[in-house]
Amino acid sequence: MNRGMLKFAAIALATSWMGLAIAAPDVGQVQKSGINVHAIVMFFIFVMATLGITYWAAKRTKSASDYYTAGGGITGTQNGLAIAGDYMSAATLLGLTSMTYFQGFDGYIYCICFYVGWPFIMFIMAERLRNLGKFTFADITSYRLDQRQVRTIAAIGSLTVVVFYLIAQMVGAGQLIKLLFGLDYWIAVVIVGVLMVVYVTFGGMIATTWVQIIKACLLLGGGTLVMLLAFSQFGFNFETLTSEAVKNSKKGLALMAPGSFLSDPVTAVSLSLGLMFGTAGLPHILMRFFTVPNAKEARKSVFVATLCVGFFFTVVALMGLAAITIVGTNPQYFEGGDIGGKLLGGNNMPAMHLAQAVGGNMMLGFLSAVAFATILAVVSGLALAGASAISHDLYANVIRQGQATEAEEIRVSKSSSLVLGVVAVLLGIVFEKQNVAFMVGLAFGVAASCNFPVLILSMYWKGLTTRGAIWGSIAGLVSAVLIVVLSKAVWVTVLGNEKPLFPYEQPAIFSMPLAFFMAWLGSVTDTSDRAIKEKAAFEDQYVRAQTGFGAAGAAVH
Repeated sequence: MNRGMLKFAAIALATSWMGLAIAAPDVGQVQKSGINVHAIVMFFIFVMATLGITYWAAKRTKSASDYYTAGGGITGTQNGLAIAGDYMSAATLLGLTSMTYFQGFDGYIYCICFYVGWPFIMFIMAERLRNLGKFTFADITSYRLDQRQVRTIAAIGSLTVVVFYLIAQMVGAGQLIKLLFGLDYWIAVVIVGVLMVVYVTFGGMIATTWVQIIKACLLLGGGTLVMLLAFSQFGFNFETLTSEAVKNSKKGLALMAPGSFLSDPVTAVSLSLGLMFGTAGLPHILMRFFTVPNAKEARKSVFVATLCVGFFFTVVALMGLAAITIVGTNPQYFEGGDIGGKLLGGNNMPAMHLAQAVGGNMMLGFLSAVAFATILAVVSGLALAGASAISHDLYANVIRQGQATEAEEIRVSKSSSLVLGVVAVLLGIVFEKQNVAFMVGLAFGVAASCNFPVLILSMYWKGLTTRGAIWGSIAGLVSAVLIVVLSKAVWVTVLGNEKPLFPYEQPAIFSMPLAFFMAWLGSVTDTSDRAIKEKAAFEDQYVRAQTGFGAAGAAVH
């Protein structure tokens, strides 16, 4: 196994070096193409460090529990940092900074929507998730229901979320590295795909966890440093910062007032529902609750993650406001030196331009490497969640009906992660020119509509039956996907039609209530003997959820 890991690591590094050799054959061309040498050096430092972690983790990964959940031996603080690392993607750093830069108050509202799901998870879900689950959230939804049917639909929902989220991350990775490192787009996507497969295949959850922890610390530290350097130019006075931002923004005083995001109440509420409850249905986030030894550490991990995510969103908002003055009034960051025109590198680059403005090329290089680390950490978590859905839910419990050995299950999971890596690379290349915002929205919308309703009902409602769970999951999944496909985001922007068939782009306000209704309807109309037994089994589940008695413990290494 170690030889294979080293071989794969060598391939990963060779691919990276090949890409850089193609992109930067000499110093003159490097200067001409604008490649940041500091970023490339820091990129390789990070890659070498994480491959070292993967080698260390591979020697500690000896069982299915180690591979899926790090043996349940991650502490609450460590897991909290890993959850934060899993959740704070490159879209958080680049996208939300850019959104605040252009939209002001509305950008901060968007941050709040992403954030408010965490207290709900901490107080309502964390303890029961740890006590009832083992490897995936389907362990919980199928606890007292039909294993084969519920796990199948749960795996389909998980894979749908994972694939769309992976596409968004891969396209973001390709565009970011193409702009900052000077690589061809396809080479950048292949590098990310290869490294993702290495981390997941050989290191499993142990390697993924520590990559996420390191990435979270780098992102929090780097973002905070850029924010403080920028904030210092306004005397650390928030009133001065906002006054200058209002003065230098095209929006003027409207910058600090609700605007286009809240002009349509249906879209605003739907977006809020999707981002809030979608967080509680993301399979790669839910999977992290099984890596801690007990429910107490699960609650602690959500508390730490909530602090980190909330702090970082504040940092991002301040960076966006500071960039309005520091970047927006500097002609060197605009094409042709035309202030107010098109930003160099596209509209997602205010965070990077701000880093260069306050810290020079060294800070730009550091933040670029951190952004790359962010993408690697997120795609690794997504790939592991997708591979787990295939190997643990579909193969071990549906196809083999619980008769698969741990070795077989791990082998299928590793093969699945390789397939997911190839699919992610191919789709990332295909979707290069597309706006990926709708895919992220679809991932959250599907998670909020397909995964969350059945998960929360299975934990809290005695009346849920297998038929209700299937009806609810299918209704949520199909309606969320259809709404997004028929909306402007896909029907017009991607497919090129003149008018959308559905007027709203955010599906949650329609698809999530439909999922709850169908789950209720399917359950209350189910009077079969199986349904009666499933309802009676809730008492046993309730005891397990409250006490953790019978839950899997931490592995001892």
